Order: sequence, then structure tokens, then C-alpha cells
Amino acid sequence: MKNKLTHFAIYIDDLDRAKNFYSEVFEWGFNSYGHPDFLQIKTNNSENAQPIGALQSRKYSPLSEKVIGFECTISVENIDETIEKVISYGGKVVLAKTVIPQVGFIAKFLDTEGNLICAMQHNDSAK
Repeated sequence: MKNKLTHFAIYIDDLDRAKNFYSEVFEWGFNSYGHPDFLQIKTNNSENAQPIGALQSRKYSPLSEKVIGFECTISVENIDETIEKVISYGGKVVLAKTVIPQVGFIAKFLDTEGNLICAMQHNDSAK
């Protein structure tokens, strides 16, 4: 399919810390690339799940300035629980739970590596 997002990378400073954050907050699984500075991300922990992204060390960035990444949104079942997990596992909420009418509830936070991430609980009747 044309123009479909097929992969994303989250630049990190500490692989174990980032892996713990994403596995605890979103229950993501990880596979080794065979290189100690990279992990494939799987959002579904089943054996047939396809990797959709990677945690990768910032030292492999082609840019001289620190790459913070791009804003991506992750669909969640319960925004309040997600916010609690973000705080509990070392993230920082930068936009509290906010209503987007007829769409749902969004919160924005920084992960343990300084990347801006959005969590969205879809709800067509949100006001």
C-alpha cells in the first residue's frame, strides 16, 4: 500500500531503561536484531506478530544534534491507566488528559529517553 507507515525508530540513550518503559506501559515485546544497540519492537506479543519499529541507540543517528524522534500516537484502552503507568515507569506527562470532541481523549508525554509520545483513547461520544 502506498504511503503506509511500515516502520518507526525510537532513538534511545539506555536500551534496558527504554525496553522496560515500553514493555510495562504498552506491553510491547522485543526481538534482538543481533546487535546490542538495537531491538525490534512488536506491539503484539504473539509469535506471529510482525516487528513494526525499533529501539535504537542515538549514536547511530546521522545527525549531530540529539534526535528526539517524531510524535506518534498509540491507541490505548484506558487513558487514565496509561498516564499512571507513564508516571510510574519514569515518563513525564506534558499534556494532561484532554478531550478531542467526537474523537476521544489524548495525553502527551515524554518517555524515559525524552521522546514525545501521544496516547489516545478513542471515544466517538467524547465532549
